[in-house]
Amino acid sequence: MKIQILGTGCAKCKMLEQHTLEALRVSGIQAEVEKVTDLSEIMNMGVMLTPALAVDGTVKSAGKVLSKDQITGILRGGN
Repeated sequence: MKIQILGTGCAKCKMLEQHTLEALRVSGIQAEVEKVTDLSEIMNMGVMLTPALAVDGTVKSAGKVLSKDQITGILRGGN
């Protein structure tokens, strides 16, 4: 599984990354986490609002900071 945190490095982007890492740790799910900061790459993925979360190349959330529990649900296939 590959998880991408899309954002320029703002406080909300960092918080989404932290919540993602916590969700992985608590759930025991193994994944590669990548930060994407290049605006053209972010826009090519169809994201206009950051922070955004993508799993295996599919954007799951944009424009908000998800909680650890919300991310866990997404990683387990709930969204």
